[in-house]
Amino acid sequence: MSEESGGSEPCFAHQLVGGHVVDPEAARDVAQFRRAERKRLYAERRAVPQAETARMSDVVSEALDRLIAPLQGRVIGAYWPIRSELNLIPWMKRAHGAGARILLPVVETERAPLIFRHWEPHCRMERGIWNIPIPAEGDPEIPDIVISPVVGIDEDLFRLGNGGGYYDRTLASFESMPWVIAVGQPFAQMKTIFPMPWDIPMTTLVLGDGAIRGRVPGEGAPGL
Repeated sequence: MSEESGGSEPCFAHQLVGGHVVDPEAARDVAQFRRAERKRLYAERRAVPQAETARMSDVVSEALDRLIAPLQGRVIGAYWPIRSELNLIPWMKRAHGAGARILLPVVETERAPLIFRHWEPHCRMERGIWNIPIPAEGDPEIPDIVISPVVGIDEDLFRLGNGGGYYDRTLASFESMPWVIAVGQPFAQMKTIFPMPWDIPMTTLVLGDGAIRGRVPGEGAPGL
């Protein structure tokens, strides 16, 4: 799927885009809207002082401790922060120390699902696609929890990411859906991203002001 899917004659107004039957004109409109929102939200993130981003990262980390406890034995797909995302690396180190197995996403093939490799403090890292640090070695593993950074997120917990579609492709490839925890700044909240058929909603949302929305497996819906 591309945000720039081509159009067709009116009698073929609905066609396959990324394996889904959609109106290509609607798909282009949604892609244009998302690019504009992404640009706006990137600018808002860049304007946040580093100290405030660090504070929000700590707030989210404390919320994750409460939500996921006990950490022992959990297999958690985390992320390496880019573009002023919340920095959960200190939390990843603590979770590792508490007995969780931490994984990081790796792009092995562009436009394909991500794989996850084991990460621990001081493991050998290398630069992956877009220069993002990744574990240099390790077999693919399947997380039972995925922590996903968001650029934006809507009222139904559909995620606006960086535009590559990697998380949606990856979640769709799993045999069973993991617990997906979206994390982001409070201003990431949107009314809608105009979800398309390939978009997958998050399970839980944790924001930098401590707000929690969505569902916690086995515990109902906090913050709703």
